Amino acid sequence: MHYKMVMCLSWLACHTPYRVLMAVGWVLGNLYYLLIKKQRELAVRQMMPALGMTEAEARRTVRASFVNLGRNVLEILYMPRLNETNFSDFIEIDHLERMKDALAEGRGVVVLTGHIGTWEWLSAAFTMNHLPVTAIAKPQPNMQYTYALDDLRKTIHVEIFSRGTSELLAAARALKSGKILGFLADQDGGPGGAFLPFLGRIASTPMGPAVFSRKFRSPVLPAFILRQPNGKHKVVIGEIMRYKDTGDTDQDLFDFTARMTKIVEQVIRENPTQWLWFQKRWNTPPEKRKTGKHHTVKAEGNKG
Repeated sequence: MHYKMVMCLSWLACHTPYRVLMAVGWVLGNLYYLLIKKQRELAVRQMMPALGMTEAEARRTVRASFVNLGRNVLEILYMPRLNETNFSDFIEIDHLERMKDALAEGRGVVVLTGHIGTWEWLSAAFTMNHLPVTAIAKPQPNMQYTYALDDLRKTIHVEIFSRGTSELLAAARALKSGKILGFLADQDGGPGGAFLPFLGRIASTPMGPAVFSRKFRSPVLPAFILRQPNGKHKVVIGEIMRYKDTGDTDQDLFDFTARMTKIVEQVIRENPTQWLWFQKRWNTPPEKRKTGKHHTVKAEGNKG
């Protein structure tokens, strides 16, 4: 039932003029801000210290972020309309040659990104340029939504590996095959993450990008999709990053994760209305971190 509902909404979105769809997104985002108190208040609480904002400034910015989210959701439903002919009407790409050069090395590419802008469309920017894209995705609480979302992703030719399955083996094969492997690196990393400063607070940070880059000698490319004032999306691709092996694996993974985290943080600070501020990003306190070796890492204050 839920699957059919999502796919019906997608059909409706695909048969709605894009400008009208974005106007509907503005309405939905404002309604979400007004009606969903829990997420709204969490977003405000997390934004104020992170960006040094007053409560009034934070509420205005959070409201704008909810509008962006409303539009993002409708754009995800609109994905079946994207194709090689029309995608340039919606998306422009800075430095696509960096991605092509990195792929040419033959070791796959780890893409560092986050829940910024319409992140599902980031994959489309690459697949519509005939580049192979894979990603590890967290299943939704309701699997019917997961199935629907995965089918929408298939319309833009993205291969998804669901967490909790054999996703690590599948991701490894993807890099070995010379494909792009995308990581949303702005989520809580749990007890095994790297505990790093993030927007003013210590947060457990996923180490996946660093671990995969080390194991397969894959280059890492920061890539983010940002909504522009004119309504289009711009994909910004950063310069190639590489894992540096000094012989201390735990420290090297920590340091590389710290470098990548600073990039994600900077993009969020520069585009605060385009991030999901109600994420439980700081859910795992430092005292819960795992200790020992095997690529678990030390808190930043204990480096050395």
